[in-house]
Amino acid sequence: MQLAAAGSFLTILQDDIVLIQTHTHSILQIVLLNLDHRDTVVSSAWLETLLSAIDALPKETIRQEILSPLLSKHQLSQSIPARLASCRILGKVVGKFESSIVKKDLLPLIRSLCQDVEYEVRACMCRQLENITRGIGLDHTKGEVLPELVELAQDEASTVRLAAFDTIINLLEMFDSDDRTCVIFPLVKAFCEKCFKGDEAVLASLSFQYGKLCHGLSESFTDEQHLWFLEFYKKLCCLGLQHENGHCESQPYPLELENKYALVRRNCAYNFPAIVLFADPNHFLSELYRTFSSLCHDPEISVRRTAAGGFHEVVKLLGPNVHYIHKELITLLQDDSLEVLDALLNNLQETLELATSRGEGAGPESKVNIQDLVPALVAAEQKAASSLHWRVHEKLLQCYSCLPRVISGDQIYFRFFQRMFSIITTNNVLPVQREAVRTLCVFLRYNRKQEQRQEIMSKIKQDLAQGRSYWNRLRFLDLCDITIDLFSKSYFCKHFLIPALELVSDPVANVRYKLCYMLPKLRSTIRPTEKHLLQQLEFCVRKLLCREKDKDVVVTLRKTVLELDKMDITEPYHKRHERELLDQKKEKEETLLLEMELLERQQSEAKLAGDKQSEKKQRESKSGLSGSKGMSGTLSGASSSSSSGKEMRRAKLARSRSLSGHPTTPKMTNSDKTLKLKDSGSCPGSGKSPMLPLNDDNLRPHHFNVASSISSTPSSSSMPVLIRSNTSSSVDHRSNGNKDTQSRKLSVQRKSNSFGMQSGRE
Repeated sequence: MQLAAAGSFLTILQDDIVLIQTHTHSILQIVLLNLDHRDTVVSSAWLETLLSAIDALPKETIRQEILSPLLSKHQLSQSIPARLASCRILGKVVGKFESSIVKKDLLPLIRSLCQDVEYEVRACMCRQLENITRGIGLDHTKGEVLPELVELAQDEASTVRLAAFDTIINLLEMFDSDDRTCVIFPLVKAFCEKCFKGDEAVLASLSFQYGKLCHGLSESFTDEQHLWFLEFYKKLCCLGLQHENGHCESQPYPLELENKYALVRRNCAYNFPAIVLFADPNHFLSELYRTFSSLCHDPEISVRRTAAGGFHEVVKLLGPNVHYIHKELITLLQDDSLEVLDALLNNLQETLELATSRGEGAGPESKVNIQDLVPALVAAEQKAASSLHWRVHEKLLQCYSCLPRVISGDQIYFRFFQRMFSIITTNNVLPVQREAVRTLCVFLRYNRKQEQRQEIMSKIKQDLAQGRSYWNRLRFLDLCDITIDLFSKSYFCKHFLIPALELVSDPVANVRYKLCYMLPKLRSTIRPTEKHLLQQLEFCVRKLLCREKDKDVVVTLRKTVLELDKMDITEPYHKRHERELLDQKKEKEETLLLEMELLERQQSEAKLAGDKQSEKKQRESKSGLSGSKGMSGTLSGASSSSSSGKEMRRAKLARSRSLSGHPTTPKMTNSDKTLKLKDSGSCPGSGKSPMLPLNDDNLRPHHFNVASSISSTPSSSSMPVLIRSNTSSSVDHRSNGNKDTQSRKLSVQRKSNSFGMQSGRE
């Protein structure tokens, strides 16, 4: 009854139900009277009512009815709850009066409560010093409030020291640079060192406020002070851990102490983005990477969960250096605890988009490695699917909708599409199935390859629209509902409308019921010019009206028919115009995707043709090089032999010309003679080799073709088809070239035979 009365009186005051004078003389007196109630819960409720009423009460009423009794009483004679109430009342009313009145009338009482014999009173008054400081202004802060804070920060009770530390952090902007450097920094440093040595309870609060402390004092820090605070933070992150072989393991501590250390590390993980900003993101790799890796591999789940919750903030701060924490992202995605994965999923879309888009100008090494990221995402989904935490699974599938902006369409098609179909057809949780349907639609929306889209559409029609289970057919209707929002009207009518209308003859009433419910939305996708589609829709409605026997479907169908009749009449023009503009935008995007697909296909074909041409040129250059090497060997043999018998060759040449008119029967065939000529050209000093330069122009094409065929033969099995076809054409060309040059080679053979006969006679 007391609690209800306290709430009712507060409502009366805040809503101006009665005049303020009536409230002052009747209700306020009851509130003040019940502040001393023997039940602490009741007295606390009335105190909250009074503190809320102070904002609405006039200044004179506060002075006469609240402050006068408070100042007239001797505080030590009051009970501890009464003195605690006085502290909170002083902190609330100080903002209602001028600084001169506060300094003259209220500061003596405030000092008295700051030096109270009970540590609870001192701690409570210390926490109110923030409001008092903002009430008296900057002029009196240094002389009136700062000395009290310094004294309370050195109090014997840890609760008082903690209250003083929190107040100092909240008032950092109220102190000037000299006070921060000469007073606050030594005080905070001593406080941190004392807490680290043995005050674990205060250490938890210190670690929670550490980021705010560093940023508040960073402008006044020297390089040495900056380094000290950074190193102290690293110590806090490893508190209670030992590092062996790069892994963090908990040291054996009592359970209570171990929990306190885990809380400190969790607070450090919470403050890590602030410390990255404090230490400069450009120095992350050298200063903070090992610390961050330690937090992501911490043995406590709560620490890893907190690190995962702030991962996206670290990604934002690192900018082009986001690849530094690629391993940690993979580690958190593959964490054994679903709590860690759940915390990471809250901002996973933003994390993935930033991680894969940053550093475009700095080279591929500045981006996250997609080859490791895709298996980690797949493993995370499988882990969530095998657990009982279906909400985590649903959230992960929702995050998958950003993958078209992160990875390529082929990776999505080969790694995720089949999995989405499997979830839709086999999972037993309806929200998970619907989210998988939505993700599948998003994948289809941004797929750029016509063949893949056609295969997906055929699979949707076969497995869902015409599926054996009515559950799958219901999911197809869910898919239609989603595609109406994602795709343009023309695309939906082309691919989804007819399969949806065919479900009018479905044997299961639930499917027909859902189809009747969706008919108005299906009707909205048909343009007035598409008469055949309107006729099909009307035929389906008539068929349902004539044949439907299920009473629930009939009731829904009648409502739907009335709604269909009113659609074109009741819809405002501006809404219809907005829908048309949005549909035109979707259609342009789909057209752009088709154009991009065509452009990519042309580029790939041009690249393939260029590769084919370059390989052909490379093969011809290799063949030409081998032919030039063979001819160079022939020339070298000819020059060496010509130096020894120049006169003799002239005589032989004259005699061979005289004998050229008499035909001689060759002892070898043309092919054998050609091979012999080649063998003789390779041996320096041979008698037949000097004649090869005379027919160099005739022999060079044949030698080129033979060399190219020889060089291409060993690797023909491993070549692409296009390359093999080019090789065979070169062989055919060689055979044709042999036929064309047969007569010329015959003359060369006859001359060589005549030389052989002459040399035999000599």
